[in-house]
Amino acid sequence: MPRILSAYEPQAYAIMRIVVGLLFVCHGLQKAAGAFGGVNGEPAPLFSLLSIAGYLELALGLMITMGIFTVAAAFLASGQMAAAYFIGHFPMGYWPIMNQGEVAVLYCFVFLYIAARGPGIWSVDMFGSATR
Repeated sequence: MPRILSAYEPQAYAIMRIVVGLLFVCHGLQKAAGAFGGVNGEPAPLFSLLSIAGYLELALGLMITMGIFTVAAAFLASGQMAAAYFIGHFPMGYWPIMNQGEVAVLYCFVFLYIAARGPGIWSVDMFGSATR
């Protein structure tokens, strides 16, 4: 079967990086600012683990979206999601689908892929770079 869409791989990867980054920003806004219903209807308490996670998600999500220090930001975000899974979900059971941790696991591995793959096109990191 011919791979018709393979010619658009760089664009598809960039769109994935941007969308995933924006979704991560939304998770950060939910925790840090109480947006989208917040945590139980309000922002997480200041200096709590959830609040710190929210500010990290906000900053790292913006960096991944714009492609600024993408590899480092994605690697840190992957680690944060691994920690979120093991701290917040794993104690409720092993399987992510049963302990409501599938989003954390998915983010963890998507960010790990982004860290391994690099920023790609349409990123600040690629401006002025001779290799693409």
